[in-house]
Amino acid sequence: MKQRKNKEVSSQDLCQLVAKGMMEKKGQEVAILDLRKVKNAIADFFVICSGTSDTQIDAIADSVEHEVYKAVEENPWHKEGKTNREWILIDYVDVVAHVFKKDRRKYYDLEELWGDADLTLIEESAA
Repeated sequence: MKQRKNKEVSSQDLCQLVAKGMMEKKGQEVAILDLRKVKNAIADFFVICSGTSDTQIDAIADSVEHEVYKAVEENPWHKEGKTNREWILIDYVDVVAHVFKKDRRKYYDLEELWGDADLTLIEESAA
């Protein structure tokens, strides 16, 4: 079984850091799926957002990694999708970040697929 290195940071706190990283680069429609009450869930949280271009998706993914490392010095356990930049997945074991190109997000529809999870939408701050 895979385990996170920094167990002092709760999955809920880690989830907030991931969302912050997404918001830093203007990730759109940031959503948190709380999977803790979902039977056989593979993580505690999914944090999902959309981007409009390859460049933005790449920047969002880098920002997520930067925010998490800056706050808790934790690197992802696994990453994939950086090459084709349509869906970048960053796995922190208890928290999995999904950075989608807008049309790919609609296609995979994780929010519907994991419909039993509690869904929280993050409001964009007025800057």
